[in-house]
Amino acid sequence: MHFLMTALGSYGDVHPIAGLGGELCRRGHEVSIIANPNFQPVIEGVGAEFIPLGTLEDYRVFADNADVWHPVKGPMLAMELGIAKFLREAYALIESHYRPGETVLAAHPLDFASRVFQERHQAPLASLVLAPLMFRSIYESPKLGMLLMSNWVPRWVRGFEFWVADKIVDRIVCPTLNQLRGELGLTSVNRVFHRWIYSPQLVLGLFPDWFGSIQPDWPLQVRLTGFPLWDQPHEAGLPTEVEQFLRDGEPPIVFTPGSAMAHGHKFFRAAVEACRTLGRRGVLLSKYTEHLPSELPVEVQHFGFVPFSQLLPRASALVHHGGIGSCAQGLAAGLPQLLMPMAYDQPDNAARLERLGVGRALSPKQFRGPAVARALDDLLTDKAVQQQCQRWATKCDSTRALATGCELLEGLLTRQQSIES
Repeated sequence: MHFLMTALGSYGDVHPIAGLGGELCRRGHEVSIIANPNFQPVIEGVGAEFIPLGTLEDYRVFADNADVWHPVKGPMLAMELGIAKFLREAYALIESHYRPGETVLAAHPLDFASRVFQERHQAPLASLVLAPLMFRSIYESPKLGMLLMSNWVPRWVRGFEFWVADKIVDRIVCPTLNQLRGELGLTSVNRVFHRWIYSPQLVLGLFPDWFGSIQPDWPLQVRLTGFPLWDQPHEAGLPTEVEQFLRDGEPPIVFTPGSAMAHGHKFFRAAVEACRTLGRRGVLLSKYTEHLPSELPVEVQHFGFVPFSQLLPRASALVHHGGIGSCAQGLAAGLPQLLMPMAYDQPDNAARLERLGVGRALSPKQFRGPAVARALDDLLTDKAVQQQCQRWATKCDSTRALATGCELLEGLLTRQQSIES
């Protein structure tokens, strides 16, 4: 069996899909993953075939754009640059690597090319949804940008807000999308985020029900797997300098504004100030050194990429942007989490961590040294928070999540072959 997967976005998006791909390889399948060349080492490291989409420069330009992290401009840019720009290239890659009767498509929900290919060729397709935000609901509504989605807002109002948002989104993606569909003999679509983006066959929610429970108006084909946590294999170990720092003192607070964030000056200044105020050790994670303070105190160290699965169990708290990958790793490590959500799924993920009793959120405007220090002190000294952290950590079962995801993907081709026969 051959699996053709797409992994879009940052490391937090790519790692779970790479983890699934690696597990499928271990189960004896062929796996090909389409992604930006920035992630070639990750994908080849799990034993999958790497298929490049775009260039390294595309990824750099996107990460260097400060508007990417704006709550409104960011998602618009992601749709314009991430969906419309690469739609035809992605479709051509899928078409050239697809094997009728052998291949199962497994796609990031923002991969519109796989969805179009599925319609055109009746191919087996699973949508891979990383965070609950992608499932809109008028019941337990996600926290979504500037929209009013609180429980006190009437459901019909929330439904109308989704409709208005769809009108805006369609203006960006539908011209390119429907032009390609027309060339392929398919009818035009609209309100693509309402239902169309999901595979009609199988949608995998790559998170547990206690993080985001299935709602009455979610697609009926949704199945939840749990968090398929994956990063650098344990056999590689931590870098020597990281290992030495961890051994030299008490567990540090880990700070990261996200793997693709290149504009974290204020975030890191607040991190250093908070560590000084609390008398705590800190680890600053970023591959972009230019946004770090010019001088760091001895109790605060900077490192590039460090696998969370090995670092976080030896930390005292996690401070980050609210990406789903960081949230999941923090939950698995049993850490209190302080978040500075900016855009995309981050505000919704932060709200879910707060409801679980393991996190607090500060807006980018609030995220200053004194406020960060106070919030961290509260999280680190609150026994109820510590208890909830341990409670949810025991429920994170990455091995089971990966196995469940693979079993559902394997069953998709079997069902397709049964229907065709």
